Amino acid sequence: MILNTLLNDQQLTLNVPDQLIAQAEGFFARMDQDMDKGWQVNREWVEQPNAYLRGQIAANKLLTALENEDHKLGRLMAGYILSRFPDIQLLELSEQGETRDHVLNLPGTQVSQSSSLGFSHQGLPGGLDENQAMAQANKDVSGVFKRGKQHYFSVFNHTHAQWHESPAFAQPGDAEKAREQVFKQRLDALVSG
Repeated sequence: MILNTLLNDQQLTLNVPDQLIAQAEGFFARMDQDMDKGWQVNREWVEQPNAYLRGQIAANKLLTALENEDHKLGRLMAGYILSRFPDIQLLELSEQGETRDHVLNLPGTQVSQSSSLGFSHQGLPGGLDENQAMAQANKDVSGVFKRGKQHYFSVFNHTHAQWHESPAFAQPGDAEKAREQVFKQRLDALVSG
């Protein structure tokens, strides 16, 4: 299988034999088991990394492997990404090495991933009326902002009392669509309680 990768505006074609992916499935399953226990993502502890974030974690390890010319680890991380995202069209690695800055371009738009962005809507003050819920949701979901070439938004996690950042979006419109969906989920959670 081929993993098309973009790093520093340079296109890389990473060829991972199907046989290696099949043989490494036990290793990939152990990676998933490790991530099931939670994962340190830069300065943030994520208790349950979702599928997209797991791909970003593997992408970050792939970036490190490429920088260190560790071909074995690089092939394993590329294999993990291909095994979990067989339809991936392009992996954009961020030069800064921030895990959530890596972009997995999947069929359709990035917004298709917004349902699995993994933001928790637990620990919220529930049972609010529509106006109260709208005011709280506006406090809990930031606007879209740009850092480098990527676009993001943040969501406040009430359980851990900290902000969690969205995955990176190449286009501001995609980030805004994902933000709107997460905003609606937060609003619904606040109303239903």
